[in-house]
Amino acid sequence: MRSSVFFAVFLVLVPHWVTMNYHILLTGATGLLGRYLLKDLLLADVPVAVVVRRSRRTSAQERVDAMMATWDQMLGRELPRPKVLDGDLCSNNLGLSDVDLDWISENCDSVLHNAASLTFVSTDPQGEPWLSNVLGTQNVLNVCRQTEIKDFHHVSTSYVCGLRTGKILESELDVGQTLGNDYEKSKVQSETLVREADFLSPPTIYRPAIIVGDSNTGFTTTFHGFYAALNLAYTLTRSFDSEMGRHADIPTRITLTGSERKNFVPVDWVSAVTAHIVTHPQFHGKTFHLTPTQPVTAGMVRDVLEEAYNFRGTNFVGPNAVIQDPTEVEQLFYEHIRVYNSYWRDDPTFDCSNTIEAAPHLPCPIIDMPKLLMLANKAIEMDFRYKDKAPTRTAVEA
Repeated sequence: MRSSVFFAVFLVLVPHWVTMNYHILLTGATGLLGRYLLKDLLLADVPVAVVVRRSRRTSAQERVDAMMATWDQMLGRELPRPKVLDGDLCSNNLGLSDVDLDWISENCDSVLHNAASLTFVSTDPQGEPWLSNVLGTQNVLNVCRQTEIKDFHHVSTSYVCGLRTGKILESELDVGQTLGNDYEKSKVQSETLVREADFLSPPTIYRPAIIVGDSNTGFTTTFHGFYAALNLAYTLTRSFDSEMGRHADIPTRITLTGSERKNFVPVDWVSAVTAHIVTHPQFHGKTFHLTPTQPVTAGMVRDVLEEAYNFRGTNFVGPNAVIQDPTEVEQLFYEHIRVYNSYWRDDPTFDCSNTIEAAPHLPCPIIDMPKLLMLANKAIEMDFRYKDKAPTRTAVEA
């Protein structure tokens, strides 16, 4: 009798993948957050299947093998391997064969939809970010309907809030807010699609803020947003020093006050919290703001540019200033960051009550000046680019 009671409690408390051996279907596995999600789920003994698109020269399997070999080297151990499905997010049925769809139907009971385009400004209503973020999400939902998957986990963004100010609640989505760019518009549409899918159980939504590299190592595979500003400052400084033959100030007027807050979150933390929630069904069906308790400021970013790249001479002139006589450097600077104009402002405050309740043991690492400097220096070390090396051997699939 006691053993029967224990087993019943065990079934309630232990994630269902441990006892039922179902896979979770992951999209976007080769992106920065996706590779961390894959690693953390595998470390939690969750069987994972990934939908990956082949490149012109590399098969889907080879892309995943290379990524997993990188994790093996970083962790000093061999991870289980995911089931690799050769597909395409933007194709009907995700470009999967009938055999693969049958396999999903028999072996998967949940989806973690993480794939997305980070294109901020669209030049084609049929192109990105709409193609991946809206059509891609609809394609994933169609596969779930066809294979009778009801447990849906969706990675959105905290910036579905658009240009709102004040406190943003996890329970809010479309409240008539003005959206800052096409990326935000597409993510509101994709999250709405998920919420309106009547065949799903209540979906679980994850809304990370601006994702940066690993909080411990600085490792990253993408160099958007924060890294784009770093790369630009690094390039301008090297070019200016080459012309002048010495380090010199680069006078640059910045149309901010320096006190504007930006919500940076390290990828390892976002992944750890997401994987924890995925593997604990009692938290499913809610929305989670994956945002920091202590944002960075524009002034801190300026200080990092000075310390890491010697990008000196910047001057905050306020958001209402009009630069009528821009220098060549200022022209280059504003032209290259134009795509991020909607984020050239103070961030709102994000309520993260659900996240704190679900993962109180996983507080967001504080990105202070030393941490931000470490991330910047790692980007320099990586020369603002990354590609996995081809593996020398392949481990056994989980």
